[in-house]
Amino acid sequence: MKALFALCLVAFIAGASAQCTCKTMKWATCDGTPCKCEVFIDTNVKQTLECEKLVPKCFLMKAEMYRAKNGLSTRTFGGKPVDTAIVDNDGIYDPVCENNGRFKAIQCNGTETCWCVNSAGVRRSDKGDKNLKCEPVETNWIRLELTHNETNAALDSAKLRTGLENAVLERYGLAKGFIQEVQYEKASRRILVDLKKSDNTDLATVAYYMEKDVKVLPLFKEQNKMEVSVEGNKVPMKNILIYYVDEKPPTMTMQKLTGGVIAVIVVVALAVVIGLLVLFFMNRREKAQYSKAQAREMDNLS
Repeated sequence: MKALFALCLVAFIAGASAQCTCKTMKWATCDGTPCKCEVFIDTNVKQTLECEKLVPKCFLMKAEMYRAKNGLSTRTFGGKPVDTAIVDNDGIYDPVCENNGRFKAIQCNGTETCWCVNSAGVRRSDKGDKNLKCEPVETNWIRLELTHNETNAALDSAKLRTGLENAVLERYGLAKGFIQEVQYEKASRRILVDLKKSDNTDLATVAYYMEKDVKVLPLFKEQNKMEVSVEGNKVPMKNILIYYVDEKPPTMTMQKLTGGVIAVIVVVALAVVIGLLVLFFMNRREKAQYSKAQAREMDNLS
């Protein structure tokens, strides 16, 4: 009887352990009753996760940086909604996070060079030193520019919107009301989706999960990629571009342009100046020739 009880207890523990997983983070290690899941974000530093929710983007980036620095796999590889919208051209870095997973307003990536970021962790200022003054700035509008794979027939815009709303609700837990607008260009298979913030929902984290779903591999435990269902047909996405619109315009200027960009600007400026000088001297030469011809005609008349 005791042996049977022990066997049942072992089976129960094994079953509980098998169910102890983190569906929103594939790199998490989970154990215990109740289930506790953690992920490494630095050497000997683990972050405890709430696996019934999407993991904050700041923690995700730290986990990716930790794995990249330790030779572990990460597989990381329209149009602006407004002129002040920015894209993440700086790529992944090792961010400093608040206790709740939000990005600190100033980031330095372990160096003396620092910059200001928005709530999505995207740089919104020129780079400076550690005395740079940064204030928390919320990203309240995100535009997703998606391209889907070829389909047998063009998609209906209204049904595509419904499919997108159902996908983000089911996969990312984002309520349908956050999708403000969906535009569809059939010829290029391009979809523009505007997500606008109305409460404390972390739109940047949703966008980050979606970006990994489309571009690389899902961050979820289950590795099935995001698909949108339109009239019962699955429509997989092949590319995504994300624009971030903050509650305040970014403060980036031309002071920190790279050498290559500056060189291009200088070459273009010189070409314009040279072109204007050529036109000036050609015009001057023509006038001189015209004056000489007039003088010869006057001499003949006299």
